[in-house]
Amino acid sequence: MIDRLEASFDRVLAGLSANFHADEQFTLRLQGEVSQFTRFNHAKVRQTGIVQDGTLQLKLISQQRISSIKFPFTGEVEIDLPQAQAALASLRLELRHLPIDPYLVVPTGTATSREVHRGNLLPDADVVGCLLPVVDGLDFTGLYAAGMVMRGYADSSGQKHWFATESYTLDYSLFTRTEQAVKGTLAGSHWDNLAYQAKIAESKTQLARLEQSLKTIERGKYRTYLAPAATADLLGMLSWGGISESALQQGRSCFGALQLGEQSLSEQLTISENFQRGLVPRFNELGEIAPASLTLIDRGRLANTLVNARTAKEYHKLGNGANRSESLRSAEISPGTLTPDRILAELDTGLYLSNLHYLNWSDRPTGRITGMTRYACFWVEGGEIVAPIANLRFDESLYRCWGENLIALTNTLEFIPDVDTYGSRQLGGSWVPGLLVADFTYTL
Repeated sequence: MIDRLEASFDRVLAGLSANFHADEQFTLRLQGEVSQFTRFNHAKVRQTGIVQDGTLQLKLISQQRISSIKFPFTGEVEIDLPQAQAALASLRLELRHLPIDPYLVVPTGTATSREVHRGNLLPDADVVGCLLPVVDGLDFTGLYAAGMVMRGYADSSGQKHWFATESYTLDYSLFTRTEQAVKGTLAGSHWDNLAYQAKIAESKTQLARLEQSLKTIERGKYRTYLAPAATADLLGMLSWGGISESALQQGRSCFGALQLGEQSLSEQLTISENFQRGLVPRFNELGEIAPASLTLIDRGRLANTLVNARTAKEYHKLGNGANRSESLRSAEISPGTLTPDRILAELDTGLYLSNLHYLNWSDRPTGRITGMTRYACFWVEGGEIVAPIANLRFDESLYRCWGENLIALTNTLEFIPDVDTYGSRQLGGSWVPGLLVADFTYTL
């Protein structure tokens, strides 16, 4: 299947290339998948099926102008090539009416790459029989998605990249009789029954704790442990005006004060983009290849920002293959020294946060983020979990919780996958530790 789809992409590319004018350049991008989706509700199958889907995006560049169009990719050349040719004709008509783009970046180079990562997934027919017996008697709701996801790129300068990976994600919740919930995710390229059973067992332990009466916490500052899923939520905010070079140049980055030396982060904190795990393609929308690893925050110091070619041209910087939005694609926070068996003891008295949600900047220049606790969050006393808590709103600065108030990071990392399926399955996620911080600020 994957070879046939790649061959079809190549034939569409060849057919388009033969019809371009000398003063034109183009890029052609593919986003596709062949996936099984199974949705569960109350530990029963509510929906299941196989989806083969794809989209091609053609960009036409001429006379310092650019226009783009998207159309379906079926994998059948007899259908896809006529669609591509019609799209090209439409773009030519549109392009003459568009304004000149002073920072337009055209494709250059002849780099090529090909990565195909095969997995060992559950056979489609075995998914239900494998997942449901483990959650028998539980109110289990979730979505299992698995299969091959593809990304392709080619352009008029001769660059061509192909990336395909077999993977799965399981995004689920377990509910109590009072509608409290524990959320869990599991992802990878090789299904592991024992890992799944262990994950559900861990969730069942938290579920039992949620049966206790809720404890109301007064607003204030509390010693707090953020589990990896909560850490990943904070890290994800860097994709929204955090580590972007254009955001820094335009004065809308949370790290402007860090760059100027007006604020600092803990020496324990190192954040990188790490493509060596093979979870996402290294090439961007212009076919540029990002470094295999790029340190962004080095022991609390701003070492690099994400710089795409357009930003590099506009601000006279050196690009590093960042995507159009200069957002994180394969982020990793380096581990610390706190062992998992010591988390509660080191927390002593305070809050244990499994998840966060509804995050947003409350004051981006000072790095302040607001959001809510969610799912299995607990009050801890003397190193023992005492009671689940009612939801809290927090408002805290990264310069505090990742800076002066960062006590420790766990010595293990957990992969928190991107489980979005809006339009298509997304790739990647982040590798993160848990964080122990002092005086985390809760406002409501």
